[in-house]
Amino acid sequence: MVLPTVEVFKGWDSQGCIAQETEEDALEEADDEALEALDLTSPPPTILRMMFGGNLLGLVIVGLILLLSVISVYFIIEHFLTISRRRLMPDDVLDELEQLIVQGEINKAIEFCRQSKNYSLATEVILAGLQRYKSSEFGFAEYRSAVEEAGEDQTGQLYRRTEVLNVIGAIAPMLGLTGTVLGMIEAFTTIASLEGMARPQELAGGIGQALITTLLGLVVAIPTMVAFSFFRNKIDSLVAEAGKRIEIVMMPLGRKKK
Repeated sequence: MVLPTVEVFKGWDSQGCIAQETEEDALEEADDEALEALDLTSPPPTILRMMFGGNLLGLVIVGLILLLSVISVYFIIEHFLTISRRRLMPDDVLDELEQLIVQGEINKAIEFCRQSKNYSLATEVILAGLQRYKSSEFGFAEYRSAVEEAGEDQTGQLYRRTEVLNVIGAIAPMLGLTGTVLGMIEAFTTIASLEGMARPQELAGGIGQALITTLLGLVVAIPTMVAFSFFRNKIDSLVAEAGKRIEIVMMPLGRKKK
């Protein structure tokens, strides 16, 4: 009686072990498939991939922001080279011009100012004063008004040149915000189309575009606005200094014409 009982027990235990092992194998296979679907070995998306991973309109916005950055860099470099003391009031030119005025060589001084190699803010302002002095009988009393008018005009031209940076600084973050709105719309559209069952990788494109366009807009706008403020203050300082230097150069004209 003991032996049959043992054989029946062994047969049941053997079948039970086979069924348990089969179930464990199925679970392991399912886990392997899930890991393959997640593709954890793939590298995380880079900023460059997110920058160009959105829809067509998002790519256009990114391209516009990058274009604005190139324009901003160009004008910043150009302003550094041109809005300087050496370019606006060169000492050697003003010293020679001062000598001509002291000697009473007004015609030569006018021709000197008209030469393209001597062009500067200071020479343009002095030229206006010399022409008023030469053309009017009471030019000795009227040249100051001509100098002030020319100075305001030249200063306005410098301000208008820096206005490009102001426009870029205002437009860049607005373009970034536009890209953010478009990216979020794309992400929510994906969620709605999949009935709320969207996977993270399906939302990455829209969310990445939303974040990257905002970042690009700020990266372009912040240094541009800093440069704009810097050049405005520099213009104010140089114009004030130029005014004092021009007044010294033209001081001999204050006497009455004979």
